[in-house]
Amino acid sequence: MPRNQDEQAIALAAMYQAAALVDQIANRGMFAQSSFETSINSLFEMSPSSTEQIFGGKEALPHNLSLGLKTLLDNINKNGTERSAQVNYYVISMIMLQQKVAKEPKMLALLGDRLSVLQHKTEKYFSHQQDSQHPNYTHTNVVAGLEGLYQDTISTFSFRIKVQGDPRHLQNSENAAKVRALLLAGIRAAILWRQVGGKRWHLLFFKADLKQSLLKISGQQ
Repeated sequence: MPRNQDEQAIALAAMYQAAALVDQIANRGMFAQSSFETSINSLFEMSPSSTEQIFGGKEALPHNLSLGLKTLLDNINKNGTERSAQVNYYVISMIMLQQKVAKEPKMLALLGDRLSVLQHKTEKYFSHQQDSQHPNYTHTNVVAGLEGLYQDTISTFSFRIKVQGDPRHLQNSENAAKVRALLLAGIRAAILWRQVGGKRWHLLFFKADLKQSLLKISGQQ
């Protein structure tokens, strides 16, 4: 199986994971914490040695991307839930915004610079915490920083992702910050998907190949 096909499946699963988490927060105010950590942490993998490393390494993919892998497989098998259409909308919107970002080199540079600064601040802060061996990128202050970055960049486009859900959850400031941080992670995954050769028409015509890669990645094959 072509290497880039597996890489495209990983990146696409990451998009679906971010989208599914957005939908969970918007409708239930709750989410899978481990999946959230994987999605947010991926934003701070600046120079990965492989696509797998962005999401914790090859051996960890079945766990770290479990939500995205399941959501995408269910979609391919037409076993999706009533929320599937909304999740698909988020993914397609991420791809559309990725295309817009790709045409804005200054914005790409700003995204990279701001993420690097936020990473440095986070690592410095947690290095001084006695009980912390690793930086916590899902800390409230870090997520707020990601929300600010999203608002200063992606939100400046005329096209915006319309998140639907329970107003009680969406109007919560911490939930809103998590949603924007996840959308940023999803767009980063869309950038990765393009970098490894992903095309929108692949989603229509290569579903059998995509399913094969997803089953392999999730350890079901």
